[in-house]
Amino acid sequence: MILEGDICLCVNTDILNEYEEIISAKTSPEIGHNVVEAIAHLSTTIFQSTYVHFGLITEDNDDNKFVDCAIAADAKYIVSNDKHFRILETIDWPKVCVVNIKEYCETLQ
Repeated sequence: MILEGDICLCVNTDILNEYEEIISAKTSPEIGHNVVEAIAHLSTTIFQSTYVHFGLITEDNDDNKFVDCAIAADAKYIVSNDKHFRILETIDWPKVCVVNIKEYCETLQ
């Protein structure tokens, strides 16, 4: 159970697969797998199924898995420095707040 005010990471299998792919490419497949396993077993990780796919990001359709997961989880933020997420600032519904890493760190202080 996640209490209000706690920080949690909302993921699904597609998101974890992408994390593993990226980390493996920058390090090694073993490290990628181990990092994703650690993320999956954190008490603050929430697995969120997504049944609706909004297709809000057209420049990089692969980014939509993060948006759909955030909407399904009723997440407060998506934290990303990826420029493709900027389109979400122009969409009124469903409203998804995107902040970059620096902005998010400032909210923690």
